[in-house]
Amino acid sequence: MKTSPKSLSGLLPFVRPYRLQIAGAGVFLILAAATTLAFPWALRTLIDQGLGEHADAGVLASKFFELFLVAIALAVFSAARFYTVSWLGEKITVDVKNKVYAHVLQQSPEFFETTQSGEVLSRLTNDTTLVQTVVGSSLSMGLRNLVMGVGAMGMLVWTNPSLMLQVVGVLAVVVFPSVYLGRRVRRLSRASQDRVADSSAIASEVLNAISVVQSYTAESREAARFASSTQQALATALRRVRARSALVGFIIMASSAALLWGLYLGTLSVRAGTTTAGELGQTVVYVILLASAFAVLGEVYGDILRAAGATERLMELLTSRSDVQSPAHPQTAPWPEKGSSLALNSVNFNYSSRPLQLALNSLTGQVHAGQTVAIVGPSGSGKTTLFSLLMRFHSPQHGDILLDGVPIDQMALNDLRQRIGVVPQEPVVFSGTVMENIRYGKPEATDQEVRAAAEAAFAQEFIAELPQGFDTYLGDRGVRLSGGQRQRIAIARAILKNPPMLLLDEATSSLDANSERMVQAALEKVMHGRTTLVIAHRLATVQRADCIWVLDHGRLVEQGTHAELIAHAGLYASLAALQFSGFQASQT
Repeated sequence: MKTSPKSLSGLLPFVRPYRLQIAGAGVFLILAAATTLAFPWALRTLIDQGLGEHADAGVLASKFFELFLVAIALAVFSAARFYTVSWLGEKITVDVKNKVYAHVLQQSPEFFETTQSGEVLSRLTNDTTLVQTVVGSSLSMGLRNLVMGVGAMGMLVWTNPSLMLQVVGVLAVVVFPSVYLGRRVRRLSRASQDRVADSSAIASEVLNAISVVQSYTAESREAARFASSTQQALATALRRVRARSALVGFIIMASSAALLWGLYLGTLSVRAGTTTAGELGQTVVYVILLASAFAVLGEVYGDILRAAGATERLMELLTSRSDVQSPAHPQTAPWPEKGSSLALNSVNFNYSSRPLQLALNSLTGQVHAGQTVAIVGPSGSGKTTLFSLLMRFHSPQHGDILLDGVPIDQMALNDLRQRIGVVPQEPVVFSGTVMENIRYGKPEATDQEVRAAAEAAFAQEFIAELPQGFDTYLGDRGVRLSGGQRQRIAIARAILKNPPMLLLDEATSSLDANSERMVQAALEKVMHGRTTLVIAHRLATVQRADCIWVLDHGRLVEQGTHAELIAHAGLYASLAALQFSGFQASQT
């Protein structure tokens, strides 16, 4: 995709709320440029009147005082412009970053199947930094120099039109090569940002799995992979730097040629007596301002191109739309007091990455309010996929899922997910305190409610042994807790949320016997009085379920109680025989 400065128009929605501040910055910018343009005029009067043969010391002092007043005005207006523009840059950048992050959080899991989290982080950091550089500095500098350049050109036309025509001719020669080099800088800027994002994605992935990397002694391999990625980023960045250096060097050289040409012609005019020394000085300063303005504009143009590429990437995130949305006019259902009811009607689903392979195939089933249903089956049979559909992380291609009598695709996502609590196989603990982690299930909960939920999850005992109790900081991903302790934190979170339906995904599969006993006791408490769906490979943990669903290749092939399914001698019976015989063999 070709990047152009027009890509910065994506920032307009973030700029509009600050119209008054932008107007103020524009006023200060014009005043600063005007005082700069007034300096050559004051210099001319100093030379022609203050340095003349008949000028006394008082006149000379007054002329220098006028120059000093111009300098004071320039300092005040420039400082005001710098502050307002920098303030705008900081505010707009924060708004962009917050908007992009909030939007990414709304995306479905399918988005993260194709977009690495490291790339998103790169866009939130590197790309927003480039935007801040332009909005808070380069763009203001470019506008200031544009105003000064136009003003200096106007003053040259007014004071010395013949000289101005020749200078413009020289500057015209600057424009066309600059445009060509600018296009190359633009392309390389986008490519450079992409390569930096690739490196960030690799680092994020590896650091999030550092224990696995170290257990396979893959540190050197991963370091080499990261170094290879950064080397590619460096090569692309150096090509961009070379192209931009050529652009800046050419503009400075051409601008200097215009300056020297104007100075040469002005000197000839003074020697011929057609121009005063003051007029020459004024003309030279205006030519300097014009040439320097073009040089700065060339530098700013490079920054704008880089920021345009960054804005483009940020807007790509903002314009991405999740395939799972709340309906425009959602239906509501009464909040159930004794658990939710669930109905599945001929549900078909396949992942977009595997369009020809059905993860769920004509799945039909009924779960009554307050019922506990265990879901078993071989790996890849669709158990976890079913949970994803119930949470509407994905939507089925065919069929309906009804929760409390309402199709879930007709419910607001917030309403749907408030009715469901999840205890995953790998519990997520955030880098906060114990209190903050449990309260994640109900942000408005009181401390007493949090403590009650922890007690119900049998977590109170180990929490009391932590250094600061409920105020103990748990570290990144809860590294200070054991697996069983993290699981009980997750259960306490679900208890505090108090949803009418609970999804348990292998909640005890990775625990030792003692931790499993504690967690199982906590789960029995949280399951009481609500509908529960349990995924479990350990068949011993589901024997007390009201009903067992047996999935195979996305189909519901058997259902019934443990005794009924054993008597049926089907897939469940074979799975049970394999597991129980393996358990007995391990005991002998």
